[in-house]
Amino acid sequence: MTELILALDVEGREEALSIAGQCAPHIDAIKLGYPLILSTGLQIARELASFGLPLIADFKVADIPNTTLLIARQVFAHGFSAIICHGFTGSDSIAACIGSAHDAGGECYVVAEMSHPGAEEFYHGGTAERIAALAACLGADGIIAPATRPDRIVVLRQIVGDLKIYSPGVGAQGGDAAMLAGLVDGIIVGRQIYEAPDPAAAAAQFAPFRR
Repeated sequence: MTELILALDVEGREEALSIAGQCAPHIDAIKLGYPLILSTGLQIARELASFGLPLIADFKVADIPNTTLLIARQVFAHGFSAIICHGFTGSDSIAACIGSAHDAGGECYVVAEMSHPGAEEFYHGGTAERIAALAACLGADGIIAPATRPDRIVVLRQIVGDLKIYSPGVGAQGGDAAMLAGLVDGIIVGRQIYEAPDPAAAAAQFAPFRR
């Protein structure tokens, strides 16, 4: 099955709850990033939990191990199901995030490569491959890889095997859900859904790819 993950990058509590409620029947998880959390606080997770969907904290944690551990503790104390951390910080920081997630009964996903054009400046040349291998070695639950570059997902899949791959960049950034359905475990869609006049209808359009 390819999951549909809503990237709920809005800035208001009421808007977030409304969109989540409309989309809940058509999605498999909700990803919360800094725009919403900084405007509402972590407590928004407890309100969104009422829709019965896993909540992913997309904080792309990139810090020393102790700070990473403290961030992850706060995330899971507020009811999140998973956390995303960067991989370029190295094995000790990644391990701290994975350990904290697993201690809380949650999951940790490691960014192997980002979806925007500028990511090619630093993640190519073997860097993403090294991060993916490190994530697999350390026991991460999966990696983040770019929907905007399916060829890169193919390469990273060979490294991580059966680990989950969640892929951002579908919709506004140009990623094609039809091309990804057989390659990844989850497609992450934000603006194409939450900026639509009818978010529920926009989310429902992805139903053929949730298989």
